[in-house]
Amino acid sequence: MEPIIITGGPGAGKTTLLGALGARGYTTFPEASRLLIREQAALPDGILPWTDLPRFAALCLDVMGQQRAEAQQSTTLAFVDRAIGDICAYLTIGGVPVSEAYQAAAKGYHGTVLCCAPRAEIYVQDDERPHSFEEALQIHQQLVSTYQALGYAVVEVPWGTVAERVDWVVACLTETA
Repeated sequence: MEPIIITGGPGAGKTTLLGALGARGYTTFPEASRLLIREQAALPDGILPWTDLPRFAALCLDVMGQQRAEAQQSTTLAFVDRAIGDICAYLTIGGVPVSEAYQAAAKGYHGTVLCCAPRAEIYVQDDERPHSFEEALQIHQQLVSTYQALGYAVVEVPWGTVAERVDWVVACLTETA
């Protein structure tokens, strides 16, 4: 089964939405880049996106590729918090050319990408999210553009309570199935 991507700029409630989908019995995979940032920041010579974006992107590609392979084996709908298309968007933002290998690797997900827009009232900067809210909005726009260019249908997840958002996601996927 093709995994379903949940993406969007930082501070959009993606992680909370994914947690609620997991609580309802769906298979979920956490945001690889945040996990890698924590892991790499603890190393003396860790690879971080703001110091070596190309090498960090390669780390993300490995983890996200593994997540996709595991998700494809799931017997339930499987959701990933960000995916390989996000790498393409972040490389573009960083001024790094996106190779055909990354574009090809970004295939193999459900044809509908669920996109959550950043919300000022929940946005928090931290060590893993150093962007301003304005930058988060720019990242969001690049993610939408990138996924559309990769051939995905991008659907905005409406804001609401967590339960409302989960219900909307399930209904949306039932309609597109």
